[in-house]
Amino acid sequence: MSDDRLADLSRRLPELRLLTAAADLEHYGRDWTRRWTPAPLAIALPTSVEEVQAIVRWANEQAVAIVPSGGRTGLSGGAVAANGELVLSLERMQRVLGFDAVDRTLTVQAGMILQHVHDAARQHGLIYPVDFAARGSCSIGGNIATNAGGIRVIRYGNTREWIAGLKVVAGNGELLDLNRGLVKNSSGYDFRQLLVGSEGTLGIVVEATLKLTDPPLPSQVMLLALPDMDALMQVFALFRARLVLQAFEFFTDHALRHVLAHGAQRAIDGDYPYYVVTEFDAADERQQEAALAAFELALEQGWVSDGVIAQSEAQAAALWRLREGITESLAPRRPYKNDISVRVGAVPAFLHDMQALLAREYPQAEVVWFGHIGDGNLHINVLRPDDLAEAAFIEQCEHVTHLLADTLQRHGGSISAEHGIGLVKRAYLDSTRGAAEIDLMRGVRKVFDPRGILNPGKLFAGD
Repeated sequence: MSDDRLADLSRRLPELRLLTAAADLEHYGRDWTRRWTPAPLAIALPTSVEEVQAIVRWANEQAVAIVPSGGRTGLSGGAVAANGELVLSLERMQRVLGFDAVDRTLTVQAGMILQHVHDAARQHGLIYPVDFAARGSCSIGGNIATNAGGIRVIRYGNTREWIAGLKVVAGNGELLDLNRGLVKNSSGYDFRQLLVGSEGTLGIVVEATLKLTDPPLPSQVMLLALPDMDALMQVFALFRARLVLQAFEFFTDHALRHVLAHGAQRAIDGDYPYYVVTEFDAADERQQEAALAAFELALEQGWVSDGVIAQSEAQAAALWRLREGITESLAPRRPYKNDISVRVGAVPAFLHDMQALLAREYPQAEVVWFGHIGDGNLHINVLRPDDLAEAAFIEQCEHVTHLLADTLQRHGGSISAEHGIGLVKRAYLDSTRGAAEIDLMRGVRKVFDPRGILNPGKLFAGD
């Protein structure tokens, strides 16, 4: 190990695993954005809170920046290490630390994979309800750092709603024990909520106490084909009024083509411009009849062109794959992504403005979009034309993102719904937050991380 700083770290923590091989630097130094060339100093893989604290104290002394790393499934460049940072990966901290049957909480280390959290909860007859397609690789610490939402926000809310307590290593190496699992706690500022969504810029989440809940009632999954964009909100309003929705997800014909090419199976014959996968409670005959009646009414009104109801768990999984497989199917094309949100009530007007903007500004590029229509969160994926150079493509997309940010500002929306700001969106933070807010955010960061070593360059431009 040639770097004197790393040699010093190894002397202090002889049991700490440090990786410096080129392949490891490449693997751990990037996230799903794939836009920046990784160039970390090294990869540290601690196994305890004490090791994390010691690493942070060493980083302060050596003036080495730290990039906290979970599953690196983010799409905003928040976990990218491109400037000689130390990547601090928590993947070896994956243990369940405790379960409380009375409080119905599960305490886990922050590196635990979301799927394993789900599995651990089910062992006790309960569920951790936050869920999304990257469940097999994303970590709970990363979910907390970005306040991840996913496919069931309409029913259960974002990650924030399910965090009962946190242990966090602040930028000075101090360990903070936040809220301690209390249901009611009005003793001063709730730093737990401040840390949720902070993108690793205030502290490193090392442990989390998660709220659990009862499993949902038996459900059904339905795939709907829609004739036009206006029908999306009409069908959503109808189904929300008549059914107990767990999820309501839409995607376009462009998205469907990519998923089918990636191995998914077509469920509805013919081609339609928009599709919806919805899941709803269907525990008894009354609820099932209500679903059928809602579908028939939508057909009569011309809001739905066709549809299918899953008749088995396997069929339900196949329908969900049409939605959840979109990101994976697009990954080889390295799309430029926008992750945005507006109030649900503002969705119809915003959709029209956004569609007109994308059609005007991307005449040659394929735009694939989908989203969680029930919570106002839309994902836009722009695919680079083969005859357009990468640099020119990024320049074009950045221009459009500026216009999109202006459109979001008019509609009271956010440039980042659930993937954070990171490197990708820091130039557009002021479209969502006012100048006074940003100044306060910078001040808070200074308190938690006085030397600015935690994930610098993320969140704030010029950081």
